[in-house]
Amino acid sequence: MERMTPILYLVVPCYNEEEIIEKTAQVMKDKLGRLLQAGQIRQGSKILFVNDGSKDSTLMLLHRAAAEDSVFSVVSLAGNYGHQSAILAGMMAARKYADVVVTIDADLQQDIEALDKFLASYMQGAEIVYGVRNDRNTDGTFKKGTATAYYKLMQLLGTKVIANHADYRLMSKKALDALSEYQETNLFLRGLIPTMGFASDVVYFDVKEREAGKSKYTLSKMMTLAMDGITSMSVRPLRMIAALGFCVCIFSVAMCIFSVIDWLNGNTVQGYTTNLIVSLIMGGVTLFSLGIIGEYIGKIYMETKKRPRYIIDTVVWKDDAAGKVQDEEKTE
Repeated sequence: MERMTPILYLVVPCYNEEEIIEKTAQVMKDKLGRLLQAGQIRQGSKILFVNDGSKDSTLMLLHRAAAEDSVFSVVSLAGNYGHQSAILAGMMAARKYADVVVTIDADLQQDIEALDKFLASYMQGAEIVYGVRNDRNTDGTFKKGTATAYYKLMQLLGTKVIANHADYRLMSKKALDALSEYQETNLFLRGLIPTMGFASDVVYFDVKEREAGKSKYTLSKMMTLAMDGITSMSVRPLRMIAALGFCVCIFSVAMCIFSVIDWLNGNTVQGYTTNLIVSLIMGGVTLFSLGIIGEYIGKIYMETKKRPRYIIDTVVWKDDAAGKVQDEEKTE
């Protein structure tokens, strides 16, 4: 079925981006203008910034941009809920008005010119289009190595994660409506969205050097995201613990039989080193296993609380429905 030219909303999560946000707004506005002029999107397309509890002047600059031009809208969260929650908040606010939503970072590293390919894939029938970076040459050696190892680990654990895809994606209204049915508190969109089963496509793009500011993804945040991805999308670590426990039990029984036979034969061995090594190995395995199980129990604990994934503080939307958005999306 032939599709109509869509209304596009760009959803841009922001956290302490005062050094680059004005340039980002101008670059994105210019791109939307070119897409509109080329007939690839319709009137009513917007850029929706999501302020994720910024502590600098980011929110003030966003409000100024929205006051000067109705192409900009701003959803400001009550606190810092994290990158994944900010993206979700923007998508859920935009889905009522947009035919397609593209999530993109505010730092301009993701190639905005790839939007043409995103839209072309949508017009050809894709409900979800993933932006995948061609390489990781802009990353340092440590980040490049850990990211590659992480994606391989996720695939080994059975998670449908797309390597080198970092939340630069297009989703149709149909896909967004389906995503709104997912209610889990522990969000890992990179692993969750590929499980939805809609027709999808991949667009490759080059990553640019950051023009201003510094990355907000610290090592601790990356580690948290990695752990959320593993424990939110796969139970295979628990099965691996069970298998390891079974192997250790078999080994322990064998060692007991060997020790008894050795004792019956009159062999008396001090065995201090052996006992020490076995104790250390068993202690390490036990503590590591308890740690993994604890992560899963923590996830269950947070899910049972049914706390909102984000709370919207203010909405700046030059539209008659702005109040409606604020009322309906106050908590999620």
